[in-house]
Amino acid sequence: MKFAVVSLFWLCGFISAEENERLPNKCEVCKFLTVELQDALEKTARSREVLEVGEVLGTGKRRKKIKYNTSETRLTEAVDNICERILEYNVHAERPGSLRYAKGSSQTMTTLKNLVHKGVQVDLGMPYELWDEPSVEVTDMKKQCETMLEQYEDVVENWYFHHQDQRLENFLCENHVLETSEQECLKEVWKGDIGDKEGAEEETSVEEEVEEGKIHDAGEL
Repeated sequence: MKFAVVSLFWLCGFISAEENERLPNKCEVCKFLTVELQDALEKTARSREVLEVGEVLGTGKRRKKIKYNTSETRLTEAVDNICERILEYNVHAERPGSLRYAKGSSQTMTTLKNLVHKGVQVDLGMPYELWDEPSVEVTDMKKQCETMLEQYEDVVENWYFHHQDQRLENFLCENHVLETSEQECLKEVWKGDIGDKEGAEEETSVEEEVEEGKIHDAGEL
């Protein structure tokens, strides 16, 4: 099998510069905070568990029963470490706006990993086992998520106990966190097909260049 070496230090430099200039904005942070919290709550929405709260002093008996799916306990468990779930996202640089943040490997990283599996030595200036570590952008979003959640804790509780007929994204982001001029990312919806086709073309192009010997080393770039 032909052995090729792909040196991509220039790509790493480009990505690092882009990350410093393109940190998540407030709209994107609020959007994915609500996506994750809504998802966590939906997983327990149909629970029929009943909680007993309030101990009668001296007897050890519980005096009040409440449904788990309307309890404060359910909200607390859903909110706990919710921002840690942001670290499961990756940057999909080929997608526009807030759609660049999604779970699963990006098309660029998938392409590079496929090359490695085919025997190509790809040098990104870091060990292979670190390729899937959270990026600067994602780590920053997680930190912003924690700050936002702390700042708007009362609003989230108000929604949970009194306004679940509304989408959390609308109640929190549109009504409390964002100005009208900051809400553009809430309208962005991933349709998938266009980006996937472009990604497939990108992967084919890179692989063809490797096979034809058109990939140069870092000193030639």
